[in-house]
Amino acid sequence: MLTVGSLSRAELAARLSGDGLVLRTGPFINRIRSDVAPLIDSVALMYADYPVEPVGGFVDFHLELRRSGGLRRWYKSQVHFAYDGTTPFQPLPLAQAYPMLEWTMNWCVSHRAHGYLIVHAAVLEKHGRAIILPAPPGSGKSTLTAALLGHGWRLLSDEMTLVRLDDGVVVPLPRPVSLKNTSIDIIRAFRPDAILSRPVEETTKGTIAHLKAPGASIARALEPARPVCIVFPRWEAGAAIALEPLPKARAFMQVADNCFNYQVLGARGFTALGGLIDASDAYTFRYSSLPEAMALFERLVLGDA
Repeated sequence: MLTVGSLSRAELAARLSGDGLVLRTGPFINRIRSDVAPLIDSVALMYADYPVEPVGGFVDFHLELRRSGGLRRWYKSQVHFAYDGTTPFQPLPLAQAYPMLEWTMNWCVSHRAHGYLIVHAAVLEKHGRAIILPAPPGSGKSTLTAALLGHGWRLLSDEMTLVRLDDGVVVPLPRPVSLKNTSIDIIRAFRPDAILSRPVEETTKGTIAHLKAPGASIARALEPARPVCIVFPRWEAGAAIALEPLPKARAFMQVADNCFNYQVLGARGFTALGGLIDASDAYTFRYSSLPEAMALFERLVLGDA
């Protein structure tokens, strides 16, 4: 199997600037074209373990990131994103090219992949049981996800939980984990083995760095998982660890609020979300200590919390 890591830097650059790098991420195939040189090293590092598909086959998403022309090419250079010939976003500073790639890949899935109920949530699996972590920005979701990955959990997704409409299983979409601001140093200290991208400052979300997805999770990207728990995490400085049951009616409404396409799917979305809630225990979770959180999640996935 050809992977990004098996390509030389020159070969990767030639694909990106030519017919495109045809990259498989979970159930999706992305054709990425770019003339932005700094993007090459970021893709080589973060996507080294991902399969590369042949040019000319079926592609789900056609993405293009291009450097500004004219005076902008030399003064305060910017990067532009185009999707199937349209430009849905304003350009960003050139230094933000890699975060822009990640954001645009998320945008493609959340706006086009309506064969799934898409929840804005991380999802991880261990012992054959998946736990979904929906949460708004700033809740500590990605920090918790990055920490759990160092304790034997499989990454299905950091940003988007894909619930299959016909049977309610979660389809993996393992991609780099987005860490923001203080979370970057927290994970560096907690997981010295973690591979992180170069931090990018002054984005709309502050300083951003991405954690490389585990190779074992990528190798199992076509293996779905059955959800058993939905946990709404919240990091709170100095707080004692607390896991509280959440009534299913409230869990339904809170997950619906975190869905990208619940209203788009109509009755199918209602049925899929209802099935997910029926099959899963739901909790709120407050924490300040990552070691305590690791121990609790181990008990939770075994049904002993």
